[in-house]
Amino acid sequence: MRDVAEMAGVSLKTVSRVINAEAGVATATAERVGEAIAALGFQRNDLARSLRHGLSSSTLGLVIEDVGNPFYSAVAQAVEVAARERGFLLITASAREDAERERELVSALVGRRVDALLIVPAGADQRYVDEMRGSTKFVYIDRPPGGYDADTVLLDDAGGARQAVEHLLAHGHRRIACVADRSEVYTARERVAGYEAALEAAGVELDPELIRPGSYDAAHAEVVVSELLDLPADRRPTAIFTANNRNTVGALHALAGRDEVALVGFDDFELADLLGITIVRADASRLGARAAALAFARLDGDDQPPQRVTIPTAIVARGSGERPA
Repeated sequence: MRDVAEMAGVSLKTVSRVINAEAGVATATAERVGEAIAALGFQRNDLARSLRHGLSSSTLGLVIEDVGNPFYSAVAQAVEVAARERGFLLITASAREDAERERELVSALVGRRVDALLIVPAGADQRYVDEMRGSTKFVYIDRPPGGYDADTVLLDDAGGARQAVEHLLAHGHRRIACVADRSEVYTARERVAGYEAALEAAGVELDPELIRPGSYDAAHAEVVVSELLDLPADRRPTAIFTANNRNTVGALHALAGRDEVALVGFDDFELADLLGITIVRADASRLGARAAALAFARLDGDDQPPQRVTIPTAIVARGSGERPA
């Protein structure tokens, strides 16, 4: 601004008035300032201005697991749409299941005075937020925060898993395997719990050999499913429940040419409909939109106690889960 004032031959206050479209500046003077701004390529720093004056930064932060995962990409897209409708900028980052990275990203975004921060927590303890939150509003997505009370939007993970297994049980399967993410991940624990609950309710004895947590990506899930298929005939599963989209993709690689094994996956994924894969639909867009709505409600003055919202799931039958035992 000082350079603009010097080039236009006016005071800093006059430059400020022109930039902020305030009255009291002669037309010729305003034009001279405008020409100086154009010549110097000056851009107002809205963030610095908001920090000085305690104003809204009109910015949301979003920390997700991995922007490359189609599920979280859909969450991010829904939040971005909601932010744009309110004239907000969205800053998105991936914590990649690293608790320390989550904390660093939260600290950086709060330091930039984002008005609200939406987080898929990577770690199990979010009490650190109390040390840094300032005026930022927090909403948690897909997994609840540990040790910290805040608005949270979850999927019905256990219920969706139970639907998947009940669907397989209805088609005569009793030896149903479960391939899931690491047990430290909240959604994985919930989905395994739903799987176990469905079998217990049906009077089917749990077989620890068929419960395989720990598959953090498609390649690992492919190895696990291949091991299950190599079991002796009397111990081999006739159906598999995969507890997230990456596990399902890995299972499909292992199941290539093995049409006798039924498969139901949690989460949709690209081309699943063309491949005829039965899935538990978890509406990621609705998850993101609802979380954004909660964030904006807080920014608009909603001061009720933190809410916990659960998004329902539904079975989408496409063929792979309807194969009989």
